[in-house]
Order: sequence, then structure tokens, then C-alpha cells
Amino acid sequence: MDKRTFRAAAGISEALADRWFPHVDAALFEFGILRPNRVAAWVAQVGHESLSFERLQESFDYKPQGLIDTFGKRMPAAIAATLGRQPGERVVPVERQQRIASIVYAGRFGNGDAASGDGWRFAGHGLKQITFRANHEACGHALGVDLISHPELLTTDDALAARSAAWFWYANGCNQLADAGDFKGLTRRINGGEIGLAKREERWERAKQFIHD
Repeated sequence: MDKRTFRAAAGISEALADRWFPHVDAALFEFGILRPNRVAAWVAQVGHESLSFERLQESFDYKPQGLIDTFGKRMPAAIAATLGRQPGERVVPVERQQRIASIVYAGRFGNGDAASGDGWRFAGHGLKQITFRANHEACGHALGVDLISHPELLTTDDALAARSAAWFWYANGCNQLADAGDFKGLTRRINGGEIGLAKREERWERAKQFIHD
């Protein structure tokens, strides 16, 4: 995959292709994501997670119903009504986004309780949106950086942002799912559910048009 192919497959601007291609190319090589079917699926899934290679930090800017739809039972309706985007607000203030993250990610995968702040500290970072304390720790160990003390490195260092996405793919058996053509299973492995499946599949169909044998 060259830069021109990457840009077309991902559906991104020339500036974003210039920014990301060297890091993506190196990360895919490092973690053995080389076959066309694997690369196409990676570009599609990571493109969705990062909003077309533009977002490196998870947003909790949802309307109340959006919070319920996204986080289910972890976000009770009464709390969603208070913390979600209110009429007249253009965006949920950061302080409320912090509270949302601390609630919905509390006590999961190494995170402390809601009061610990781990939900916000270890919310999604990097192109894949590495989430939770345990995943930051494992990713940091693999990449040789301290992502417990400095999880923000995945948002400030583009090479690490790309490597973290390729590491997660490799570490969670995503190559095997891509080889089997199990895109729905791949989505569950990456997302923990099937949120955004239709949009992910649209990205996949686009990527396969440009990345193939």
C-alpha cells in the first residue's frame, strides 16, 4: 500500500494522508498486518474508531439518549438526562464529559471506581482508542512507553498513536478474523459490541476497492 492507495482507501484528505501514511506504514509492518485483506479491514476499522484519522481522544459529547444508546445499563436514564448535552449547548463541557467517563468505565479492566477518575484518565486514546487502565498498561509495555503515567502520549505522538492501533489488532487476534472474512466478529473484538457496524462495513467496502491482491 502506497500513500495514494491509503488516502483513497481511507477516504481522507491529502494532508491527513501525508500526516499518517509514514506512521501507518511502519506500524503495519511492525505488527505483521501486511496481507491486503488485513490492511483493508484495519484501515476500515481504525478509520471508524478515529473518525477518518482525525480523532485521537475519545469524546463523551452525547445527547442524553445518545449516552443511553452507547453505554446501556452503565448510564441510567436519570444520570444521562443530567450529564448529556442540554438544549442550547453546542458541546458537553469537559467537566461533565469527565464525569460521564468516570461512571461508564468504572471498575472495568483495571479501572478503579468512579471516584478514582480512571474512567476519564484511561478513556480512548490513539487511532484505535485504546481504553481502560489494563489495556493502556499492556500497550505501553509492548511499545516501550509508560502509558499509565502518560496515557496522553497516544494523542500527542502520531507514531505511537498508529503503533497502538496496530498493536491492539495483533494482540487481539484481529488478523485471524480478517483472514476469515468475519467483519462482524472483528467489530465485536475491537468495539466490544457492534456499534457502528453498518458504517464500518461501508468503510470496509471502500477500502477493498483500493487494497486488494
